[in-house]
Amino acid sequence: MTTSLILHHYPSSPFSEKIRLALGYKQLAWKSVVIPSIAPKPDVVALTGGYRKTPFLQIGADIYCDSALICDVLEHEQPEPVLYPPHLKGVARVFAQWADTTLFWAAMAYNLQPKGAAAMFANLPPAVAQAFGEDRREMSAGMQRLRPADATAAYRSYLRRIAHMAEEHDFLFGAEPCLADFAAYHPLWFTRQCVPVMADIFNATPALLEWMDRVAALGHGRMEKLSAEDAITVAAGLDPLPLADDVFQDEHGIPLGSPVTIAAESFGTEPTEGELIAATRTRYTLRRTDPRAGTVHVHFPRIGYTLRKAEKAST
Repeated sequence: MTTSLILHHYPSSPFSEKIRLALGYKQLAWKSVVIPSIAPKPDVVALTGGYRKTPFLQIGADIYCDSALICDVLEHEQPEPVLYPPHLKGVARVFAQWADTTLFWAAMAYNLQPKGAAAMFANLPPAVAQAFGEDRREMSAGMQRLRPADATAAYRSYLRRIAHMAEEHDFLFGAEPCLADFAAYHPLWFTRQCVPVMADIFNATPALLEWMDRVAALGHGRMEKLSAEDAITVAAGLDPLPLADDVFQDEHGIPLGSPVTIAAESFGTEPTEGELIAATRTRYTLRRTDPRAGTVHVHFPRIGYTLRKAEKAST
């Protein structure tokens, strides 16, 4: 139980599908905690301290936020087969960042225009669709969102570009999958699996569907169900792992040991507050204590996240 990979996710979450497939590619065993798709998420917040995007990975009393960081952790846990082939390490990361942002938001603006949203919520009470819409509007406050017509045009172009890559090889960058495949796949998976009424956009790119079938065939690894309560109990019963002896990289003038907040730059900007105990070249780590989960370390990637001194409470 101490070293189990625990993924907190829900079935229709695109970024969760990215991680489920990475787990499948590495043929890892993992425990599945299904979390709500919208707030409130009290069991999530007990572990993360505020971060409520999906998914996050738990290993004992260590909590890893953001799918980009989770992929790094999986690569460390099981180096083979590789997500980051040595000769493609830089380009795979840059491509994945584009796919997780520009491609993702074009895809979702296309997917959830009225026809897609109606199909997604067709068998659910109207209040569920309304609550989901309000939750996502709150999470994306201040973001510039694409209009459906602009998103459709962009998505078509992106699909053609990815299809050109898929015509050259079995996977986007060669004979084997890598991080780029999982990052590009998950927004397209949402179109095909969650709002199939919108999937005719793929008709012009048959090579893309063949590539998607190859990615899907990698599976999701070996999954066992776990309750949220049991996951919190796991965290409470363990100490966080010792921190790697990485160099403190200070870009903010905030010393280690300071009370800080970390929040996503754009979507889902709810802050997590804690004590800054590491700021390495690639990640931040906070120590925080929760009445239910005990002392946990919450880890974030540097890219896409903002670090600030915590504001002192007024007396």
